Amino acid sequence: MITNEQKKIILDNMIKMLELPDSAYDKARWRYEDLGEWFDRQDSIVAGNSPHIFPQGSFRLGTAIRPLDESEEYDLDLACKLRGGLSKTSHTQEYLKKIVGIELDAYRAARGIKNELESKHRCWRLEYQDHLSFHMDIVPCIPADEVSRKVILESLRSSGLDDLVAFSASQTTVSITDDRHAGFKTICNDWNISNPEGYAKWFEHRMNQLQTGILLQRAQVDSVPLFKRKTPLQRVIQLLKRHRDNWSKDNPESKPISIIITTLAARAYNGETDIVAALGSVLDTMGSLIRPTKPKVPNPVDPAEDFADRWYRRNCLHLRLEENFSNWLLQARNDFRHITSTTDINFISEQLEDKFSLRVNKSELKRHLGISLATATIITPKVHTIDRKELAKPWCK
Repeated sequence: MITNEQKKIILDNMIKMLELPDSAYDKARWRYEDLGEWFDRQDSIVAGNSPHIFPQGSFRLGTAIRPLDESEEYDLDLACKLRGGLSKTSHTQEYLKKIVGIELDAYRAARGIKNELESKHRCWRLEYQDHLSFHMDIVPCIPADEVSRKVILESLRSSGLDDLVAFSASQTTVSITDDRHAGFKTICNDWNISNPEGYAKWFEHRMNQLQTGILLQRAQVDSVPLFKRKTPLQRVIQLLKRHRDNWSKDNPESKPISIIITTLAARAYNGETDIVAALGSVLDTMGSLIRPTKPKVPNPVDPAEDFADRWYRRNCLHLRLEENFSNWLLQARNDFRHITSTTDINFISEQLEDKFSLRVNKSELKRHLGISLATATIITPKVHTIDRKELAKPWCK
């Protein structure tokens, strides 16, 4: 019978295979610190606006993983916050995006980056390629006004979030650019808001729920969180994202998005110190945390925002996003249960390749599991793949 320690060894080996190499983190850090120095140089057109470049998304949270195809680029999501001299009452979103774009294009030319700067709806995309390829998505933003921060604070308090976390998170709310916004080219007061720094603070609180306070980050450029000693929550999210990537590789438009997986997993996490217990708890609980009414998956630092809004948008209904999320979660529960139910090396190896696109060194894994070459007969579990037809049966929930 497989032991809990052997289950942990299997999961740890999976994480080692999908974790980013140190060189990727080093490159990411160098690149966005270099970008921050560029924006703050003396002859920068935004030098007087107190620019602040910081990472967001999986690099900030320590949940980044290798792409299925090793030739694919790494995503590095950044924000460029101009902390002074601009406001919603004095400048347009178009102006903010333009001046950030001018500096990014000058940086591109100075660093010999061949690909042209690409304008996206909310950000600029900069392709940076040498021996390790990144594309950097940089969102221009300014600090949200006091009224907006107060609204967010009261919303966070009413949602039951710890008061220290709520206050800290509300103070980092920003107003962002979006060329689809009706007031993009005019002075207006209703810019879209975002809060990647606040989300990171909330996530850090979920990782360590016993901490009593969170310090506000005031550095010009924040450090990429290498998280050499990862928490079980981060490792669980990495495992879930890899399973999701493989499960949806033939239907990428309908795959569950990372922010929903991350948010639900963080909410489901109860501070378990054991990866096996944490994974089981998250898989058992995260589905029940989807609300029956809108917002279905609220942004923890802006409860009025729904991370799952595409699930019910008319132009996305054909993608069946909510159904696909449920299908993926059922399959994930099934696959993780089977892969940690046996010490049959051949079975584990087959499942890792089939369900996760990971190739394990069988001899090394056998050694880690403490299995001799003369292993006794092992009962291999029967693998069951869940499909949509089965979900329609009345006994399937």
